[in-house]
Amino acid sequence: MLRAPYVSLAYGGAFAIVSVVLTTCLFLIDLMYLLFPLGAGFMLVGPMLAVGLYEASRRLELDEPVTLADVAFVVTRSPAQLAMLGALLTLLLLFWVRLATLVYALFFGLSAFPGFEESVRMLIFTPEGLAMLAVGSVLGGVLAVAVFAISAFSVPILMTRDVDVITAILESVKAVRDNFWPMVVWAWLIAMLTIFGIATLFVGLAITFPLIGHATWHAYRRVIGDGPEAG
Repeated sequence: MLRAPYVSLAYGGAFAIVSVVLTTCLFLIDLMYLLFPLGAGFMLVGPMLAVGLYEASRRLELDEPVTLADVAFVVTRSPAQLAMLGALLTLLLLFWVRLATLVYALFFGLSAFPGFEESVRMLIFTPEGLAMLAVGSVLGGVLAVAVFAISAFSVPILMTRDVDVITAILESVKAVRDNFWPMVVWAWLIAMLTIFGIATLFVGLAITFPLIGHATWHAYRRVIGDGPEAG
């Protein structure tokens, strides 16, 4: 990140701005109840959104120049398969949002969303809210573990190899399994950095998102060991 600070911060800043715009849109159309599940779901599709950062790290590894155009228009070895992986992660995100709304309905019925501040009070200071947090955390945790396993390294694999999406997913799952405890720590760090970025009204994402992206590429190179070629 320090070797390409302007590109990295511009990339992270773009996602911070998009996050603010999406949050504003949710507020304007009275869908703020989706903010919590979408915020958590950001980590499900994060690996796909960081493709440009992986490309920046790949180019830096080869001592090639890095421009905004390079990270905005990435050439990969398996573009169709990468698109399929993106579609899968998007479907899992939509599934998580639907699951979260069902969990809310299970504990609070079909009552209208009470507003952001009131919902925080309900979650923390009512038995129903605490129970919903517990159930939602368990269900979300199971889904997050599964998605992390299939996407931890599959995106950079599809960037650098001409393979199908199933092969990339299976290799990613195997790598996570074979390096279980280091990957647990890595997943925890990703979660904490993402939460920090969101908690700072998305300003922190301008730094934490590119930091995670560059670190993921280096983790991929260390664990999988592929060469940096692409295109």
